[in-house]
Amino acid sequence: MNGNATTRHTGAALLAVTGLEAPVVVPSSHFDERLAASLRRLRLPRGLLERVAGVRERRWWDADTAFDDAAIAAGAKALAEAGVDASDVGLVINTSVTRAHLEPSVASKVHDGLGLPPSALNFDLTNACLGFVNGLTLAATLIDAGQIRYAVIVDGEDSQPAQEATLARLAGPDVTRQGFLDEFATLTLGSGAAAAVLGPIADHPGGHRLVGGVTRAATQHHGLCVGGVDGMRTDPAGLLAGGLELVQAAWDEAQPEWNWSGLARYVMHQVSRVHVDAIAEALGLDLARVPLTFPTYGNVGPASLPMTLAREVDSLATGDRVLCMGVGSGLNTAMLEIAW
Repeated sequence: MNGNATTRHTGAALLAVTGLEAPVVVPSSHFDERLAASLRRLRLPRGLLERVAGVRERRWWDADTAFDDAAIAAGAKALAEAGVDASDVGLVINTSVTRAHLEPSVASKVHDGLGLPPSALNFDLTNACLGFVNGLTLAATLIDAGQIRYAVIVDGEDSQPAQEATLARLAGPDVTRQGFLDEFATLTLGSGAAAAVLGPIADHPGGHRLVGGVTRAATQHHGLCVGGVDGMRTDPAGLLAGGLELVQAAWDEAQPEWNWSGLARYVMHQVSRVHVDAIAEALGLDLARVPLTFPTYGNVGPASLPMTLAREVDSLATGDRVLCMGVGSGLNTAMLEIAW
């Protein structure tokens, strides 16, 4: 790969990563009940979400919790676990796809909610489901450069508004079979929040060093998945084919330099059983080393990867190599290695 597609880090460490589950469990069978009339009319079977995507349930926030408040809570938890005082943070990046308004940035509320100093940079970084990984890379680069000492990356997602709007459309008498399938992926989404704290490994020898990774783009596919506040339309077959080709190309070009075969964990962005199985088969990955959260969380957008990583922390040992990897609408892929 050429230089701009490869990043190497020298002094940045992951000090903490946390995930927050939304409290309201919404089984896929609940969606089947709400769409029963449309499923009968369109001659579609019940259970598609679980049988095809592998999503048994997802979670929604309760009525009193906003997605950005959840992001703040995740950030506060990560800072506490890292033992880092808010006054020492030089950067906060919000990577949420969800937003209640176009401006100001979600990061400005997170900055205030975490009690960060006026000197701390704060902004949103959005890149579909890759935003959190991109945020880790950017923060690590600034730490390596000596620009900042500590960074907080947060993400909060609320799938309920888009799913409620989608359910209302799909329950309507005019929806077609193709229209139903075009919006099917919206029903796989879930709500949740995550955060990570990065800092200088020189001051935290027990931290987990960010080694670096690769990125690759296939933006000719930018129209395959287009989402908005009221739903998302996708070309599932096109996404799978384009995403698989992109990941395979990035992996093949990276291997001579990075050698990512046989790592302890492959923490993927959580889309569905079909996507995970296809990528694992194409790259020759051991599925036992690919932790899964989509069956109970659904696709939590950029939060899904850190939420999955957070669940693996207690089972990882010093010396383990972990690869964070995913594909985001656009299409883009990113792979980031962490040395545990």
